Amino acid sequence: MARANVIGAGPNGLAAAITLARAGVAVTVYEALEWVGGAASTREVTLPLFRHDLGSSVYPMGVASPFFRSLPLAEYGFRWVEPEAPLAHPLDDGSAVMMEHGLASTAASLGRSDGAAYRGLIGPLVDGWEDLVGEILQPVLHVPLHPVVLGRFGMGAVMPATTLAGMRFRGVRAKALFAGNAAHSVMPLTSPLSSAVGLVLQAAGHATGWPVAAGGAQSLSDALAGILRGVGGEIRLGMRVERLEDLPAADITMFDLTPRQAVRILGDRLGAGTKGRLAGFRYGPGAFKIDYALSEAIPWRAPECRRAATVHLGGTIEEIVASEAACWEGRTDVAPFVLLVQPSLFDPGRAPGGRHTAWAYCHVPQGYAGDRTEAIERQIERFAPGFRDCVLARKTWTTGELEGWNANLVGGDLSGGAMTVGQIVARPTVSGYRTGVKGVYLCGSSTGPGGGVHGMCGYGAASVALRDLRG
Repeated sequence: MARANVIGAGPNGLAAAITLARAGVAVTVYEALEWVGGAASTREVTLPLFRHDLGSSVYPMGVASPFFRSLPLAEYGFRWVEPEAPLAHPLDDGSAVMMEHGLASTAASLGRSDGAAYRGLIGPLVDGWEDLVGEILQPVLHVPLHPVVLGRFGMGAVMPATTLAGMRFRGVRAKALFAGNAAHSVMPLTSPLSSAVGLVLQAAGHATGWPVAAGGAQSLSDALAGILRGVGGEIRLGMRVERLEDLPAADITMFDLTPRQAVRILGDRLGAGTKGRLAGFRYGPGAFKIDYALSEAIPWRAPECRRAATVHLGGTIEEIVASEAACWEGRTDVAPFVLLVQPSLFDPGRAPGGRHTAWAYCHVPQGYAGDRTEAIERQIERFAPGFRDCVLARKTWTTGELEGWNANLVGGDLSGGAMTVGQIVARPTVSGYRTGVKGVYLCGSSTGPGGGVHGMCGYGAASVALRDLRG
């Protein structure tokens, strides 16, 4: 029987391990922490019984993932919780732009002209969603099975978000909604390809939703671990791998790590060219994150914000563009674009006695050591006056603290690497998952198709490894 070692028990490492084990490979996963999940973890970090997602929390690509949909997650106690609306984006006039599950209802809220433009832009992506997901959740360099769907998406996706929004929309509301979604790309919104993530997330909201995991992100990771054990895989916790010699001999070794850790572990086994390319892999802006224990639900000025788990706090497209540009230029913006999630509104087991949890973060320069608590809370108060009065406790995370508990979050980078045009196409190199060392592969979010909790990096890497193993 072939044997495989997997370093890292994040969603991609577990996905790779499951794929290998299902193919009859004897798999052992080694995880440095005392629990599985990596950035898809849940812990009590503020007060007892307040359960906070340490990293990811909302899963538009998780619920759409072809790999996750192939797994019996429900048999291992997992379920998705879908908020009443995928997204809210409050504005200074006291209203909020709501991305509803229905395409038509969302378009209607944007006015006649922008509503028609929204349907024309997003509608075809929703109609072809199943085929589109199959294309975008692969490395960029692949032979498409659905070239028409991919081509239709690509016409808008290659544009800067500012250009596409300016071409399609006239009003403040539609532009703000699109800019907030495009900002999940962690790219300057004036850069080519910055529209891609915005288009995908808006189509996902109408096609399959933006759910949270019941009980927290940990429940998804625990279900993946349960499935792996069910097909014969083994997981060893509290085992940090510093050298390849630390592991038993194996036919396949998978790294659910970023290139920086892979270079350190593989050392001189890497060819000079590959080592140089991996060592030169660029990491993107970081995040400053705050977890909150709250005495009550956030008092939004626009009450419709309570219908969504995800809230974008950034005002107009111009404000969001300025904020996202700042972190790429080594600056912090006075009014940062803030991503906020309030999962306990829809998953009450995350907090005791009718109380609530929430988290918020903003993008900051790579490795930024400062504190953005005041700036983030000023943005929340802007749209929810009295928010600070609801705070029972908070836990802040600098970029260094994020990397301290999870080495893959280099400089606070949540995406596994800078989202530049070059690193989107060749992620992390043109070799993709292969390292040039026989039997050794990268399978983390630094590989294609990139960041997000969907398991497709691990699945793709394991599929390549199996093909190589079989000759």
